Amino acid sequence: MEKKKILFVDDEKRVLDGIRRMLRPLRKGLIMEFAESGRQALEIMANNDFDIIVSDMRMPGMDGAELLSEVKKRYPYTMRVVLTGQSSAEATLRTVGVAHQFLDKPCEPERLRNVIQRALFIKRIMMHPSLEKLVAGLGTLPSLPSVYEEIQSRLADPESSVDDVAECIKKDVAMSAKILQLVNSAFFGHFQHVESPAKAVHFLGLETIKALVLSLHIFAQYEGKGSFPFSLEDLWLHSLSVGNLAKKIAAMETGEKKVIDDAFIAGMLHDIGKLILAAGMTERYQAAIDMASSAPMELYEAEAKIFRAGHAEIGGYLMGLWGLPGPIVEAIVYHHRPERYPSKIFDVLTAVYMADFFEHETEPDATIGLPPIMDSDYLARINCSGRLTAWRELCRVEKERWHE
Repeated sequence: MEKKKILFVDDEKRVLDGIRRMLRPLRKGLIMEFAESGRQALEIMANNDFDIIVSDMRMPGMDGAELLSEVKKRYPYTMRVVLTGQSSAEATLRTVGVAHQFLDKPCEPERLRNVIQRALFIKRIMMHPSLEKLVAGLGTLPSLPSVYEEIQSRLADPESSVDDVAECIKKDVAMSAKILQLVNSAFFGHFQHVESPAKAVHFLGLETIKALVLSLHIFAQYEGKGSFPFSLEDLWLHSLSVGNLAKKIAAMETGEKKVIDDAFIAGMLHDIGKLILAAGMTERYQAAIDMASSAPMELYEAEAKIFRAGHAEIGGYLMGLWGLPGPIVEAIVYHHRPERYPSKIFDVLTAVYMADFFEHETEPDATIGLPPIMDSDYLARINCSGRLTAWRELCRVEKERWHE
């Protein structure tokens, strides 16, 4: 197997020496190079292809945010990791749209190795030969919505407020209407009428708003464009439900806001690959649906037979290209095959996998082909077998509340 190449960037030589020592056990599979400034890093990258760049945030001249922004433009397939350290809130926010992974500085050796392995995983997904061929056949992928990019820009500005984010959304009348419709629905458990985008942003929170903007944009791109082999409304409702259930499960298991927010976003976007495949290869996707229904088998198995890749991989590929965090991409890619995921703890994937399972369990008529089968070995591996009853009851109560 070809060795993967990683570039580490830090203006302190002792930090680079420490990283070199920490990663010595990985030398057989990695080629590591080091740069002491952003400018030097770009000079090195001009003559070499790197799989990953890991950059410090605080550096004189060109800081980490500037460097990774430039890398994103010039080398979009290079995975970008930032070391946040003691940087200012302003500087850290500027990396939100340009980094795939974030690390605290100083970083424990095991944590650094895990993040590098995760980044390499995303890189493999994005460069998978079968997936590349499939994407080439699609012609075009949905573009990152301009509203989302503007929200990211506002978040990077320390002088911006939540109301400024709401102003971005107000510019898109259709998106404003949809978000207001959703915030006033039972899905979000709000029993007072919300009449403005500003109040919706305050109530839902920025991460939820960002997830809604992404998913609403993709669905809007395909509405009214000919026949689909399934109901767009059903897929939207399923995605929204899985996002909410994943968020509830994550909140039950952890107090980490990042995990809870990522679970919601990944749940909202976990089936986005179905939409992309059905729109780009409608006849072949109809064949996958027919195969899943007649065999019968799970839909992702039929997709693999016809496309040599499925909606989970194509969805993860797109989210990786858009620069969403690694845990979200991983959850999307593995939500049908958790046994292939190397983690041994509850994380974003667990929340999305279980939310999707319970959603299919409670809405069997909306399932194409066979419903998912519970992977007991996976739950045992992450020491969560005993949590199944509590999660099922949580989801049952949530579903009943939504249907009241």
